[in-house]
Amino acid sequence: MISDDIIKQIKPGAKVKIYEGKTPFEGLVISRKHGNEAGATFTVRAIVAGVGVEKVYPVHSPAIVKATIVSSPKKVHRSKLYFVRGLSNANIRRKLDVSL
Repeated sequence: MISDDIIKQIKPGAKVKIYEGKTPFEGLVISRKHGNEAGATFTVRAIVAGVGVEKVYPVHSPAIVKATIVSSPKKVHRSKLYFVRGLSNANIRRKLDVSL
């Protein structure tokens, strides 16, 4: 389970590291859906071996062992960052002022 403090910090534009077992998945949060209710989810996008990979995690999943916030932007102007799917890492950094 993820602590309540970390759940509040998981916002679009934040870079997170999610541990499901032994291997972590580190990427950019591009969306957060359904607030804090039972079915709430967040989507994390990362580039793995040159291919964009997105994973959808339930907020209240017991399979998530640990979650850490690597970095968080000061302000993001959109609630869903689906436009980053077509951008390079340099352009994402420029638009969001976030280090990837």
